[in-house]
Amino acid sequence: MYAQLLAVLALTRFFTDTPILQYALELELLETNFYSGGLQKFDQKAFSDAGFPSWVRGRYEQIREHEQTHVEFLQEVLGPAAPQPCEYDFPYTDVKSWVKLSMNIEGVGGAAYLGAISLLQDNTTTAVAASILSVEQRQEGWISSAVLKHEPWDGAFETPLTMPEVWSIASQFMKSCPSSNPPPPIGPLPVLTMDEWVKPGSKIQLKFDNPNPGTQLYVGWYNGLKSIFTTVDDSLYTVVPHGLHGTAYAGVVSNDATPRFDNPMVTTVAIVKFPFNSMATEKGKDWKANA
Repeated sequence: MYAQLLAVLALTRFFTDTPILQYALELELLETNFYSGGLQKFDQKAFSDAGFPSWVRGRYEQIREHEQTHVEFLQEVLGPAAPQPCEYDFPYTDVKSWVKLSMNIEGVGGAAYLGAISLLQDNTTTAVAASILSVEQRQEGWISSAVLKHEPWDGAFETPLTMPEVWSIASQFMKSCPSSNPPPPIGPLPVLTMDEWVKPGSKIQLKFDNPNPGTQLYVGWYNGLKSIFTTVDDSLYTVVPHGLHGTAYAGVVSNDATPRFDNPMVTTVAIVKFPFNSMATEKGKDWKANA
């Protein structure tokens, strides 16, 4: 199906982009396993009993097909260099928790492509990555607005995440991976636990095994193109900053320098939500999320 594009890639410098494509494939394998497992476990009746319209599960089937297509395409491009699937474990117990997790997984997938796309050297590969990126973010927007009835976007800019930041999230769903797969972009980190819904201006306590007691630490809050840093006190408290909207990402780092890509990570990255009113009106009528 993609023979012409694959031939173009074979004649270009895509081999210099192999590590990035391997990273993308590992994330696509995770997404495919997540959707396949959830749809196998929850039938149409389970979705209806959970309060979702009939078209919701059907569109999730389409998302699964998209992710499977991404996997097959990247496997063809990489050939023998393609990573193999890992053994996964996702923390959902019912349809509602699966749907909620699907939004986070789609958001991280989009943030991963956005953060990695500037590392690609070949223009054709970049175009392919941008095409997949657009699909991931459309899927996230649909889940957020049409399914969960939240805001359809986070603002004027999407949030890029670095490969280590993304891996710190994705690896929490990986129980084990084949030894033949490429080494991960970062080693194991203490898991940062915090409430997903936090209030700007509030003082919250972070939960993680602090490897550097007595050292000044910071929380990096990433939302769109903004990176905001707040200090962490000796009792692991910090103050939630203002000015974040929709889905944001937060992780403990060892300094507050920008650009943040040089900041040593102390913990995994957590996903946090800052809901806002995205309703629009025209002639006094509300425009609401629908199918």
